[in-house]
Amino acid sequence: MKPLDPRLVRTADAVRTHLAVTVVSGVLITGLILIQAWLLARVITGAWAGEGMDALGWMIAAVAAVAVARALLSYLAEASALHSAARTKSQLRRRLVAHVTGSGKVWLAEGGDREDGAPRAGELVTLATRGLDALDEYFSRYLPQLVLACIVPFAVLAVVFWADWISGAVILVTLPLIPVFMALIGMHTQQRTERQWRLLSRLGGHFLDVVEGLPTLAVFRRAKAQAAIIRGVGEDHRRATMGTLRIAFLSAFALELLATLAVALVAVEVGLRLLGGHMDYQTALLVLILAPEAYLPLREVGARFHASMEGVAAADQVFTELDRRRETAGPGAAGDEAAGQAPAPTGAPSPAAAGDIRFEGVGLLYPGRDVPALSGLDLTVRAGERLLLTGPSGSGKTTLLSLLLRLGEPTEGRISVRAPGGEWTPLDRLPADDWRLGIAWVPQHPYLFDVSVADNIRLGAPDADMERVREAARLAEADGFVSALPDGYGTRLGERGARLSAGQRQRIALARAMCRDAPLVLLDEPTAHLDPENAKAVRTAVTRLLEGRTAVIVAHDTGWAESVLGENLRTAALPLLTREAHR
Repeated sequence: MKPLDPRLVRTADAVRTHLAVTVVSGVLITGLILIQAWLLARVITGAWAGEGMDALGWMIAAVAAVAVARALLSYLAEASALHSAARTKSQLRRRLVAHVTGSGKVWLAEGGDREDGAPRAGELVTLATRGLDALDEYFSRYLPQLVLACIVPFAVLAVVFWADWISGAVILVTLPLIPVFMALIGMHTQQRTERQWRLLSRLGGHFLDVVEGLPTLAVFRRAKAQAAIIRGVGEDHRRATMGTLRIAFLSAFALELLATLAVALVAVEVGLRLLGGHMDYQTALLVLILAPEAYLPLREVGARFHASMEGVAAADQVFTELDRRRETAGPGAAGDEAAGQAPAPTGAPSPAAAGDIRFEGVGLLYPGRDVPALSGLDLTVRAGERLLLTGPSGSGKTTLLSLLLRLGEPTEGRISVRAPGGEWTPLDRLPADDWRLGIAWVPQHPYLFDVSVADNIRLGAPDADMERVREAARLAEADGFVSALPDGYGTRLGERGARLSAGQRQRIALARAMCRDAPLVLLDEPTAHLDPENAKAVRTAVTRLLEGRTAVIVAHDTGWAESVLGENLRTAALPLLTREAHR
């Protein structure tokens, strides 16, 4: 395990700032240690020689001032470290989320058990929350001690050699034993720490899966069996954690014993020479005060090493995920690497979202699967056209929508777009954020957050005022039941919109799309699993939503859509377009 991962320095500017502050504070603390040691030796020697307060008063005040300065400097350094840790965690989380949801990403929800080695959703949640939180200990405790361990021993050794070369030689011989033992213990601990983190990730991922599937497990009377599995994984994590703690305690004991014996060795030889008259009292005191300071930073590094390694392991996994090659990108998807670079997002919807879309031999094969989810798709969607995609489950309808949403990249073929009056441009050359700003998406199972109705509706348009929110809800046939809620548009919906029925949740999602007012609309089974009354309300809202917009709608049947989508409707059956990949 590297003491300082260079990827942290390259990725997070907060780390570079923290290192600079840590080095400066380390140099200042080292200077204060040396000054304090000399002052203490001088005060004690003067008091033993009978010097009065007139001669020693300023020295005693200086010792107190140095002690206060060390405490204050340590406090400021730790506060700066915690601030840097918070900034670094935020930067890493943003990069991880952008990697998971951005263009060119390799993590896909459809990847199943992730045979390519990428983590599952629950593991990513654990990594981005509990895992990165452990970096606090690394920044506030371990790194400062590591810097002090690189500065203080050498400074102390130089001063001791200047004062008494024999004591300096003893410290020089015994000092390297501590890093040697630390390295041996660290190599043994690394595997245990990594295993502990893997078990924690597995526990978090499995627990998330069980919680999300709890209603199904309860219906099939399998909840107790899953509880037993979670209990077993938790027990494995407990044993791994206790094993790591046992090594941490034993290593701390070993380092403390080694440092104590080394200091005792210095004290014995200094005492013998002092008794023999071969050393003056002030020099002996200076050496005895500085000797423990030479070993202390190394002992502290060893003690902090184990507590900080969980955060380092989590950061390493984040970098592994960020560095993972784009396994779902083929040569036809983006061309050469230089040409496939998309410009930086502008923060404005891409004009191409209001234009034509063309699929040329597009296919997508998920990692670990033999049968492609989509293969050889040739299709053109004209601006203002309403395309209805039909076909049996597994024919690739939702996969096509995920490609349009830039949640994945084709493994073969190319998707091109053309803004009104413009030229054809590969979709992966456009910033994913700008492209998505031009899309309104209504999934089959829309996710509603435990915030107010108004906040759920304005999710895609954060700056929308209440008048716009109410108008979107009215167009989506949602204003009636929202107004009947206890606090109207201020009513919290509960987790996943638990206070609403399936049809009401669908209409809130349509209101969200209305409020976004995007030129391209993607609908995935908008009336699936709805009763006739709610389905009718959704059809009415869909009719309003699609006015003047390009739309791609996924459905199993065409009956409801023929009267809703109007004259500009075109139907495509995916099995006919995919070269019989799902035969």
